[in-house]
Amino acid sequence: MDVKQTFDGAAARYDALRRQLIPCFDGFYGMAVELAAGAPGRSPRILDLGAGTGLLAAELLRRLPGARLTLLDFSEEMLARARDRFAGGPGAPPGGLAAGVTIRVGDYLGAALDGPWDAVVSALSIHHLQDQEKHRLYGRVREALAPGGIFVNADNVRDEDPAVQARDRAAWIDVIRASGLPEAELEAALKRTEVDVLAPLELQLGWLRGHGFAEVGCAYKWRHFAVFSGRRPG
Repeated sequence: MDVKQTFDGAAARYDALRRQLIPCFDGFYGMAVELAAGAPGRSPRILDLGAGTGLLAAELLRRLPGARLTLLDFSEEMLARARDRFAGGPGAPPGGLAAGVTIRVGDYLGAALDGPWDAVVSALSIHHLQDQEKHRLYGRVREALAPGGIFVNADNVRDEDPAVQARDRAAWIDVIRASGLPEAELEAALKRTEVDVLAPLELQLGWLRGHGFAEVGCAYKWRHFAVFSGRRPG
C-alpha cells in the first residue's frame, strides 16, 4: 500500500487517535505553532504541506486568527475532514470555509508551492519522502518563502545510532499501549509506519543550512518526534 492509500484509509479515525498516538501532543504541536507565530506580519500567509485533516492549521488559526492559510494535501479523504473542520467558521460564506482558509488537493512533491509565504509549515508528513526528495523540497520551500519567512517542520526523525532509535520506538510503543489504545488500533498505527522514511535530525538541519536558511535549529524533541525550523534571510 502506498502513502496516499494509507492515509485515505486512516482518515476517518485520524483525529480521534492523535493524542494517544502522539504522547507529546501538546508540546509537539504547541512548539510548531509557537515557531510559526513568529512569521512576519499581522495577517501572515501560511502554507501547510501535507495538511491532512487540518489539525495543525486549526491550532495555527487559534493562535493567529488573522492568518491566511492554504492547506495542501494529496489525500482527498483527509481534506474532506479538513473541509468539515473549517466549514461555517468565522467569516465563512454560506456553505463555505472560514475566512482566510483555502484547501488545495495536490502532491506538494511536484505541485507548485506558489507564494511568497510568510510561513511554510508541515506536521508528520515530510518523513514519508525519500531523503533526496526531502532535500529537494527544502530548497523549494526556501524559494517559496518571503524574505524573513519561516519554515517549521514537526516530524518524525531517525537517530543516527540504531540502538537509540530502537529504544525510542520501543518507549513510544510502551507509552501508547499503556494509554489504553486497543491493540488493533496500535497494530494499524504500526502498519502505517511501514511507509515512513525517517532521516536523522542533524542531517536535515544541515540540508536547511545548505539551502541558505538562517536561524536553523531544533526547538523541541521527544523520542523520535522533533520540531525544527529555519528562516529565509531578509
